[in-house]
This record gives sequence, C-alpha cells and structure tokens, in this order.
Amino acid sequence: MKEFTTSARFAGLLYLGIIMLGIGAEAGLRGPLIAWSDPEATRSALAAHEPLFRLSILADLGMAVLDIALAVVFFRMLRAVNPQLSLMAMVFRLMQAAVIAGNVMMLFAALQGDPLPWLERHAAGYDLGLLFFAVNTLIMARLLRGLAPRWICWALGAAGMVYAFGSITRFVAPDVNALMQPAYLVPVIAEVSLMLWLLIWAPRQT
Repeated sequence: MKEFTTSARFAGLLYLGIIMLGIGAEAGLRGPLIAWSDPEATRSALAAHEPLFRLSILADLGMAVLDIALAVVFFRMLRAVNPQLSLMAMVFRLMQAAVIAGNVMMLFAALQGDPLPWLERHAAGYDLGLLFFAVNTLIMARLLRGLAPRWICWALGAAGMVYAFGSITRFVAPDVNALMQPAYLVPVIAEVSLMLWLLIWAPRQT
C-alpha cells in the first residue's frame, strides 16, 4: 500500500509536469507565433521571437522525458493488476514519447526556411504519436478499473477513442478531423482528472 501511495504521488507530479509543458509549448510559446493562413507573418514572427520558439522545442523534449519516466512508474504501479497489459501500456506510451521526441526535428527545420510546411509536418507527427497514446489510454482505462473512480476510467476510455479517431482522420479524412477538434476537450478533462486523482485521492485508496 505504501509503495502504491508513493508511486501514485510521483506519477501525479510527472503528469502535472507533462500537462504544463505540453500546454506551455503549444499554446503559450509556439501557438501565438503561427498564422496558418499567412506564411510571411509566421516567418517574421519566428525570426522576431526565435528564443521563445526554441524554448517551446525544449519544452517538447522535457515532456517526452517525463513521459518516459511516467511510463515506467505506471508499469510498476499496475503490473500486479495485469502484467501483460501493464507492459503493453508502457510500450505504447514509450512509442508516443519516441515519436514526439523525433518530431522536434520538424521544428528545427521550420527555423531554416519556409516554416509552415514543416509546422504542418510537425502537427501530423504529433497526431501520429497520439495514435500510440490512444492505445495506451484505452489500456490504462482497463487497468485502473477498480482502483480509480469508475467515471475516470470511462473518461479515459472516451479520451482514447477521441485520440484514435483524431489521429486516423488526420491522415485519411482531414475535413472530418477539422470538425472534431472540440472533442479534444474530453481528453483534457480525463487526463486532468486522472492527474488530480493521483496527486490527491489515490493515496487514500484501500
């Protein structure tokens, strides 16, 4: 019980770091510099605020490092529940981290020339990583059943479906992908709820 409590709190801290770095990199640092309909404005913004853009790259790398650590912590926490599923969840989360880490090269390339094509490739690569994360999330929903509140497990299952559908439509039906963007609120709610449960309530579980 004590080992589970310690691991849960550490996992919650790692999750908090991942959420903060992810939102900070995309919405706080990189997003305001990108005008998808205006290549020249984007090029000028990146040139004028290159340190902020490079900081967003560092945040992406930090997020990948924390994801690797979280994958291992979750495996240690949940392997007693189901060793095979726990191993699969760790592998799929590590795959996502590998894709995200490799994908930052697209951001470096965006600083060298016309940025929008490279930024579009980065966005597509991010969705590719989320396809692996979708499988991880669905497995986690199953592993946490009986440990976390049932509604969190259902929310994680729904989040996994949103991630999977979003990643697939990104490559095969871009118009559908554009219409489903509001659905990503579901994964935000699910992951923030899981993070808070790990940090606050999970240590009280029997």
